[in-house]
Amino acid sequence: MLHRREFIQASAGAIAAAGVPKPAGAAAWKTIDAQVHCYERNRPERPWAGVLTGPDEMTGDQMVAQMDAVGVDGAVLVSPFTMYRYDPSYVLEVEAKHPDRFCLVKPVDPKDPAVAESIADWKGKTGTVGVRILLALADVSTDPADPGINRVLAAAAKHSLAVNLQCTGRLEQVAQLAVRNPSTQIVVDHLGLKQPQSPPAPPDAWADLPKLLALAAYPNVAIKITGACTLSHEPFPYKDIWDPLQRIFTDFTLDRCLWGTDWTRAIKLLTFKEGVEAFRVTDKLSDSDRAKLMGGTASKVYKWSPGKA
Repeated sequence: MLHRREFIQASAGAIAAAGVPKPAGAAAWKTIDAQVHCYERNRPERPWAGVLTGPDEMTGDQMVAQMDAVGVDGAVLVSPFTMYRYDPSYVLEVEAKHPDRFCLVKPVDPKDPAVAESIADWKGKTGTVGVRILLALADVSTDPADPGINRVLAAAAKHSLAVNLQCTGRLEQVAQLAVRNPSTQIVVDHLGLKQPQSPPAPPDAWADLPKLLALAAYPNVAIKITGACTLSHEPFPYKDIWDPLQRIFTDFTLDRCLWGTDWTRAIKLLTFKEGVEAFRVTDKLSDSDRAKLMGGTASKVYKWSPGKA
């Protein structure tokens, strides 16, 4: 049986050999994946707290190779909570080695009394563009007035950092947080919907779409269109995702929508290439649409652009 690490390396090599050009007109803009994860193998020096769906490792070098193979210029590198909890040391190492390819987001703990100081310290690191709250965790308050959560949003606004919210089942709470923190740039992770770790996609994958669309009323809320292909009940190019996506694009406009793959979490449902190409081959997007969705909006929201790929 092919080892998972060998599978990743072989897949990247095969994609690179095939060559994947960008769509016409793409030279004028940078393709930015709004969420990827990198991590090293579990080892005593930096032990994992848990196991994330994916290969045994996805180092920064391996992620860059995958991006190069399909023409992705840069990515928002989110420190994986499953492995490293609130320790961003590995992604900082990756960014230091590949500063033109990654900007950084780290999880923060709203229950930490010193979370505002932690965010200020994070802002001082090179390449940092945001923080993340995992609202869906059972021990995180459901109260929109929770002092810790609002402390995070206020501190992030003070330091011009976006707040990414993993908020499955908490979309009504997001609305109230947006009202309480109008100066904070909020980014809803993964469409705010429950996404599978392995096939099949849930039959009611888009059940909470009306709750997501209600967030369009709040101008400080943007939506990551990350992992959308994992909600499809069809093979590549996942044509059944486009009707609900078009509703999102209409209500939020593409100025508040950020495409991404959520690699490596999606590995059991599709390849990295498929997660990219599904948005390049569709006739549902014009070249100008793609320029915003697949890079321009991410650059605006995170105030960052990749260097030469």
